[in-house]
Amino acid sequence: MRIENATFVITGAGSGLGSACAERLVAAGGRVVLCDLSEGVQDQARRLGDAAIAVQGDVTSADDIQAVIDAAQAHGDGLAGVIHCAGVVSVAKLVDRHGNPADLDAYARTVQINLVGTFNVMRLAAAAMSQNPPGDDGERGVIINTASVAAFDGQVGQCAYSASKAGVVGMSLPAARELSRHGIRVMAIAPGVFETPMMADIPEDVVAALSQAVPFPKRLGKPDEFARLAEQIITNSMLNGEVIRLDGGIRMQ
Repeated sequence: MRIENATFVITGAGSGLGSACAERLVAAGGRVVLCDLSEGVQDQARRLGDAAIAVQGDVTSADDIQAVIDAAQAHGDGLAGVIHCAGVVSVAKLVDRHGNPADLDAYARTVQINLVGTFNVMRLAAAAMSQNPPGDDGERGVIINTASVAAFDGQVGQCAYSASKAGVVGMSLPAARELSRHGIRVMAIAPGVFETPMMADIPEDVVAALSQAVPFPKRLGKPDEFARLAEQIITNSMLNGEVIRLDGGIRMQ
């Protein structure tokens, strides 16, 4: 699939991984519709110029995401792809030091945003892309979801987060199989520890320890490295139904 003159929806586009993807696709000649709950996504769209528009929205809302899809179809000649980066991180032990059980509502919120939100974006984007005229190899679209290394080796306190991201991993292959009849590919990227706003509240000594835990390079990942992989997935049609770890070889303990 070509990026030039094609239109892509990017969720979680106000900062971090989503923002980097938006910048890279616009630099490659693409058009982007930026979706985020924060008002900062409007500023991001203005910085990117006429190739970008912003629609504030909640990924768990059918109405919000349909509005984003509609905006993308009006912004170009149909929706070519989605890079879904929106999500939350949560940490809570099943039983805390005082013997109290974890909050059930907090667990459900994490799963609702990270997993149900991913399904919501996929289903509405796929329905729109299925109406596209076929391109090379009969391709009509591509969906790139964001999983996490926590899906495979989650740490203490990550039951909710790991479960939600493992669900994203689990959906990748069946979704790719289902959507193959429509010429739509489905991929997921599982990043390790990256320089994103989610890391901003973590103490410096913890960040340093995480950096040292990466076999090579011994640093946090950069958002543009995630965006470069997303770009490669878009342009390489043989990448389908797979989850790619992007983590410098780290394995969480």
